[in-house]
Amino acid sequence: MNIKFRYTIIYVSSVEEALDFYKRAFGFETKMILDSKEWGELDTGNTTLAFATHEMGRINLDDKYQKADINDPPFGIELSFITDNVRVAFDKAVSAGALPIREPSEKPWGQTVSYVRSIDGTVIEIATQVGE
Repeated sequence: MNIKFRYTIIYVSSVEEALDFYKRAFGFETKMILDSKEWGELDTGNTTLAFATHEMGRINLDDKYQKADINDPPFGIELSFITDNVRVAFDKAVSAGALPIREPSEKPWGQTVSYVRSIDGTVIEIATQVGE
């Protein structure tokens, strides 16, 4: 058996708004969006970042589903985006509507790291590659 990690799917209030936010905040282009607007994908490289409506989340998970909310504490998961200029990427994300959590700072191992929350509450790490 061969298993590969292919998708991260985030359930959101509006797939179109999520796709727009990630384009404005991080420069990711839309790879596809269903005509129904219930599903969309970003062109992010080998692993696809996709979005589905909260309604799809409820249907897919048989109503055993908790909607993320920017006003609630975040879930114990984060996305991590790597860049060579964390300050510029952090400021761009915040300008696009991200909620700042932690300003860029240097870790003892030499990595620069910052944290924001997306418009739907997902935690996003913006960092340099470890060892660079």
